[in-house]
Amino acid sequence: MRARWFSTICLALFTIAFSSSRASAQFLEQKTLSLAAAKKIAAAAEAEAAKNKWTMAIAVLDDGGHLLYLERMDGTQIGSIEVAQGKARTAVHFKRPSKIFEDAIAANHLALITIAGVTAIRGGLPVMVDGEAVGAIGVSGGDPQQDEQCAEAGLAALH
Repeated sequence: MRARWFSTICLALFTIAFSSSRASAQFLEQKTLSLAAAKKIAAAAEAEAAKNKWTMAIAVLDDGGHLLYLERMDGTQIGSIEVAQGKARTAVHFKRPSKIFEDAIAANHLALITIAGVTAIRGGLPVMVDGEAVGAIGVSGGDPQQDEQCAEAGLAALH
């Protein structure tokens, strides 16, 4: 009886050990943008805007394009909230600044306007770690150059 119990326990432990090692081989480790990092990025972007007396909406998104943190400075138009999120979503989905799309359209590559979900205005920048986009910042409220300047200040806070 004792030998049977021992072999049953050994078989169960072997099965658990084997299945858990197989399961772990099916998952990847992934860097993510924390809420603390998102707040740090937004604070630096806001400081740049305030220094220049601009009012901005600042959106920080995760790697899936979902809102992590949003800040709308006093006096910023409501419409800038959606624009900031659109710029950040463009940056994270395509792993490049939203300015790339603005420049391409200005160069007459008008087919780009058919790509769903692209906000082709500068001010959206991806947050890159080891070649992967882990999130993005989008800023809206000023002219595109001002928006981009604030987004760049936000990213600089991580380094």
